[in-house]
Amino acid sequence: MTRPLRARLQRRFRVISGVWMFVIVVGIGLPVSAQTATTSEPLAVVNGEAITVEEVENALGAPLRRLERQIYDMKRQKLEALIGERFLAREAAKRGISVQALLDAEVTAKAGLVSEQEVETFFQANKARLKGEEADVRKRIAAHLQQQKLAVRRETFLQSLRSQARVVVHLQAPPVFRPEVTVGGAPFRGPAAAPVTIVEFSDFHCPFCKQVLGTLTQLLSRYGDRVRLVFRDFPIDSLHPQARKAAEGARCAHDQGKFWEYHDVLFANAPQASPEKLKAYAAQVGLDLPSFERCLSSGTPEAAVQKDVDEGIRLGVTGTPAFFINGHLLSGAQPLESFVRVIEGELAHAR
Repeated sequence: MTRPLRARLQRRFRVISGVWMFVIVVGIGLPVSAQTATTSEPLAVVNGEAITVEEVENALGAPLRRLERQIYDMKRQKLEALIGERFLAREAAKRGISVQALLDAEVTAKAGLVSEQEVETFFQANKARLKGEEADVRKRIAAHLQQQKLAVRRETFLQSLRSQARVVVHLQAPPVFRPEVTVGGAPFRGPAAAPVTIVEFSDFHCPFCKQVLGTLTQLLSRYGDRVRLVFRDFPIDSLHPQARKAAEGARCAHDQGKFWEYHDVLFANAPQASPEKLKAYAAQVGLDLPSFERCLSSGTPEAAVQKDVDEGIRLGVTGTPAFFINGHLLSGAQPLESFVRVIEGELAHAR
């Protein structure tokens, strides 16, 4: 290692709250400033036209943000483990014993043993999916429950040590990614000017999408004109081969101003979506059948549904239902509380 390089590395040692951080800058004859380009600086120049960091990151969008979050979560988990180890080592030294002896005294001895009743309760609740001889299964259950008790007691002990110390965490969470989610022309419930917009990517034959309908109804009732719900299609052809046709039928119902009525009938009768069924649903909600049939055969709804699918893929949607609450992604049939937490945060921010 050359002296100039060694000097540059040494200047990048920092001590933050007793934690050594080592920053290595790798370059090929370039100044340090060239290694930390801002979002407006070029990553490449093609015939005089620049491609910036911002362009690349926007193109990667949600997948890049998910990776950043995963990396952050891994770092945070490891950091918390190291903080815990530091507490244990200091407490053991204070008592003049080993860390293992400390854990034996404060965790193992105080966790308590799993009772036969606890094993029996777990066995009865889960026996339909448990494999093997009953005696062996019960031993595994006892070991599993004992590990849970130890983990809970260890965490309780660590929290007691932490409460007596000053811990400053400098690890920064990545910024929340709020992609621009288009809603033009999509069916919606609620006022267009609502401060909170929930954009749902859904599949008419997805059981989880059907499961969350009650939650969405509660949200609309609870928040009134403060929330708008927008529906966008994301049929998963590999799992629900007729869902795309159902979505096309709903598009044609939307043309006649009865999307939500058709939406409700589709979910109520899923996964039945043969051409005959789609026409029967149209008659059930009072659509003009000749116009509905012309719409289905025109190819227009196919393009509209595919446009939604493409948009969902761009936003990083990989399953249904997926919700963007003012751009904040919430995946799956989440409980009411999960929606409320995000919505309340958005309303507070709006205020």
